[in-house]
Amino acid sequence: MDDVDIVRRISQLADEEHQLEGAQPGEALSNDQLDRLREIEVALDQCWDLLRQRRARRNVGEDPDSAHARPADVVERYEQ
Repeated sequence: MDDVDIVRRISQLADEEHQLEGAQPGEALSNDQLDRLREIEVALDQCWDLLRQRRARRNVGEDPDSAHARPADVVERYEQ
């Protein structure tokens, strides 16, 4: 997956996230929708992390393709 693919995936996930959040204004999301929203949030964190890794490797002359998506439990512990 190259940078363009990652950015495209981020866009798709963000679109789905916005659809879920705005699907029923004033109404609570179902448990399934909340679960999916949480999955999307984790996937977005993983994508952004992978994109940052790739850019950092490229900036220091390393192969960006050697970057790998980190597990959810790792990216979810990052400080904002």
